[in-house]
Amino acid sequence: MGLLSILRKLKSTPDQEVRILLLGLDNAGKTTLLKQLASEDISHITPTQGFNIKSVQSQGFKLNVWDIGGQRKIRPYWRNYFENTDILIYVIDSADRKRFEETGQELAELLDEEKLGGVPVLIFANKQDLLTAAPASEIAEGLNLHTIRDRVWQIQSCSALSGEGVQVIGVIERGRHKATGP
Repeated sequence: MGLLSILRKLKSTPDQEVRILLLGLDNAGKTTLLKQLASEDISHITPTQGFNIKSVQSQGFKLNVWDIGGQRKIRPYWRNYFENTDILIYVIDSADRKRFEETGQELAELLDEEKLGGVPVLIFANKQDLLTAAPASEIAEGLNLHTIRDRVWQIQSCSALSGEGVQVIGVIERGRHKATGP
């Protein structure tokens, strides 16, 4: 069952609002991804010091996306935004292999959070436009995503810079438990 199917069951009103929490380490590309989703200019992006909120209309859903800064000093405050989350989108810089362990630890902690229990997770393996980017399948294996059994999850290759692979609803409809390329 895909994430969209779950959301349709959760949200049956005509104007379906979906609360999406967009997290990841600093410099993973969260804000660029959010601006791509909102069809906004991405030429001037600065690190998010607090949070950004955008509402995006997509296929009958109003996506309310909360983009929270990923700097180490901000991460303890992530938990203030967990309440009423319908989908967690976690963004990984696929080219920053030195931080794979750190991003994996952060993701594991998020998956253990009670307030995020059962919340579907969409992992964007971002920056696939870079030659040094690890493929989504390698990231999935390194993060042991196959062991996640308490929720629907999917990893998707993307480039927030080019917009390739960024279509959230399209990704959600394709299902769960797989690594897909752009």
